[in-house]
Amino acid sequence: MEIKKSNKVDLESRKGTWFSMGLMIVLAFMFIAFEWTEYDKKYETASLANDPTFELTLLPVTYPEPPKPPPPAPAVVEELHIVEGTEEVDDIYMESPEDLGQVVDIKYVPILIEEEEEKVDETEIFAIAEKMPEFPGGTAALFEYLNKSIKYPTVAIETGTQGKVITQFVVDKDGSISDIQVVRSVDPYLDKEAIRVIRAMPKWSPGMQRNKAVRVKYTVPVVFRLQ
Repeated sequence: MEIKKSNKVDLESRKGTWFSMGLMIVLAFMFIAFEWTEYDKKYETASLANDPTFELTLLPVTYPEPPKPPPPAPAVVEELHIVEGTEEVDDIYMESPEDLGQVVDIKYVPILIEEEEEKVDETEIFAIAEKMPEFPGGTAALFEYLNKSIKYPTVAIETGTQGKVITQFVVDKDGSISDIQVVRSVDPYLDKEAIRVIRAMPKWSPGMQRNKAVRVKYTVPVVFRLQ
């Protein structure tokens, strides 16, 4: 019996040969492709050399110069011209009174300086004067007058009201009393009695300012005390 080989078995034995041939063909095509593109490349180097180049230049910072002061004016020099004269000048002598034998009488004239006198306003009321006004007989006589002249109001005695009434008045230039006021009040009845006693006082010695009588404000306390 004759054994026949199939075509399929024959192809399997030639598989390696066909693979090698295909690989060689692929490599040949790749070589041709690389050679083709290598010759087609063109480098345009000439255009790069001809292109203009740009350089960045930094300008220095400049500041305006300050204005210069004007030049000083030239000094004026006065020229003195000395003229030589031909004429002779005689010496001048001044004769004094002693040379003439005369007696000179020197008189002293005093310079009078008028002092401006300080004017005193007659209507001004002084709080403090060079010489304060004074009750006739002094301060002791004033308080003695008040103790003797005060009449204690009956209403104040019944209510037991007592205290110190501060009065203020003006001693005029003639020593009379005016503008009586109560600075600190205790009771209306006591205030009224204090004003009455102050108004009834005799004339005072007026206050003096620059040797002139002036109006002076004076304060006197009037004490009301029950015994």
